[in-house]
Amino acid sequence: MSLLVVGLSHRSAPVSVLERAALSVDAQSKLLQDTVAAEPATEASVLATCNRIELYADVDKFHAGVAELSTLLAQHSGVGLEELTPYLYVHYEDRAVHHLFSVACGLDSMVVGEGQILGQIKDSLARAQELHTAGKLLNDLFQQALRVGKRAHSETGIDRAGQSLVTFGLEQLATGIAVPSWARGKKALVIGAGSMSSLAAATLARVGVAEIVVANRTFDRAERLAEILAAGDDNAVTARAVRMDAVPDELTRADVVVSCTGATGLVLTAESVAQAVEGRTGQPLVADAGFPAVRTGAPQPAADENCPLDLAAAQPGFSVMGEAAVAGMDAATLEQHATWAAGGNTRPAVGRTPEADAELITALAATAATVGRIPERRRPEPVAERPAPAVFLLDLAMPRDIDAAVHRLAGVRLVDIESLAEASADAPMAADVDQVRRIVSDEVAAFGAAMRAAHITPTVVALRTMAADVVAAEIGRLHGRLPELDERQRGEIRQAVHRVVDKLLHAPTVRVKQLAAEPGGAGYADALRTLFDLDAETVASVSRAEDSTETKDRPA
Repeated sequence: MSLLVVGLSHRSAPVSVLERAALSVDAQSKLLQDTVAAEPATEASVLATCNRIELYADVDKFHAGVAELSTLLAQHSGVGLEELTPYLYVHYEDRAVHHLFSVACGLDSMVVGEGQILGQIKDSLARAQELHTAGKLLNDLFQQALRVGKRAHSETGIDRAGQSLVTFGLEQLATGIAVPSWARGKKALVIGAGSMSSLAAATLARVGVAEIVVANRTFDRAERLAEILAAGDDNAVTARAVRMDAVPDELTRADVVVSCTGATGLVLTAESVAQAVEGRTGQPLVADAGFPAVRTGAPQPAADENCPLDLAAAQPGFSVMGEAAVAGMDAATLEQHATWAAGGNTRPAVGRTPEADAELITALAATAATVGRIPERRRPEPVAERPAPAVFLLDLAMPRDIDAAVHRLAGVRLVDIESLAEASADAPMAADVDQVRRIVSDEVAAFGAAMRAAHITPTVVALRTMAADVVAAEIGRLHGRLPELDERQRGEIRQAVHRVVDKLLHAPTVRVKQLAAEPGGAGYADALRTLFDLDAETVASVSRAEDSTETKDRPA
């Protein structure tokens, strides 16, 4: 059996695809169960974070495994296989081990060196263990990945290069100002009470915000998080919990909003953010130049009226003229959309005409014809005098919690996963990264050698078992032919024969383990079985016994 990983991440796929492919906890569990039920796989584990979705499996056939895992990912993510395939990457055997170890060390993270991934790997392993989809290979692999990640953080300065997404996001919101100075005295709203939201709340408390309000669909979890924050010894923050229906009111009071929930739809629409800021400032909120205005309260089209968009599936606050509407459209569909807009079927932005909007979409169609597709989000040209933000929003959810159209609102600053990906691409890497890469390479080699050596162990055990059986049979035959021997003499003969067999087998078995641990050494087990005519079922029974012992001895 061999290790295979099929996945996609922020390095291989745009945020729009990652967002659509995001898996809920229930979907992850179902994916694991369906994977081990499929023919090529015997073990499976899913690593799903805000910027990656990876399926690990122990498979007996490479090509069949890739096809099956890709199909399962597509089925459970809801993204068609043809659309998903260009963004998938595949790693096999040692390359798969190298990939996971790199991920565990933070080398493949959006923010290089961040340590939160270790908790996510631990959760992934725990879920697979709970569902009994992780066997010896994946248990050993993920536990070793955790050890490698901890080693990288303890032996190098990778922590200086990396930080959590929360810290990095707050730095992007503060835009050049020291985060403690920027955060001091602000009121924060944290939406969600999971691990990422809890980290965000703790970070906000540490950097000096004056008040934190926690909103969550399960009110008890919000209360627990608020109590933990208020009881902290290293901060003087005021913390309280509210229910989700109180979010609109809390938005009018909050200076900073961090959202990270497991919702499949938008938690905050552009319209709701605009209304909240208008309620706070008393001034109407306008859009940046170059983008259609977000019309708070404007009715959405009730029917498609020949619009090429699927309006029935649109999220609340969806703008048929916004960039989110046309993201990913091909040129032909964009031209249809332009024709529809030119017919006066949509209400134009303030100060614009339907003809101007149609011209804008036609221009986008030309872009699509040239580059193949419209980027997920296009930013406006820099505005000379943009109003200072009245509210700062950090969206760490995948799929996103906050409508991307909020980027267009003057007086609001939004940082989301896509923004963080763009910013992190330009972030300098610490010199310690090279040292971490060397650690990963060494650990991959050691893990591969251990796995290859372990592969031959059942064969060696079966050989020694066969030798012991031969010795026992011959000693028994000797006792029948020489009944006059006393017990002391029989014991001496028995020990002498065992010593001879042990000495004959010692050098070959030690050497074959060494050879098997080297790359390409998998064939030595087959050679040993052939040379000594070992029964395949005997070897398999040793493997099953070892796996059973491994499971029994594994801590819960």
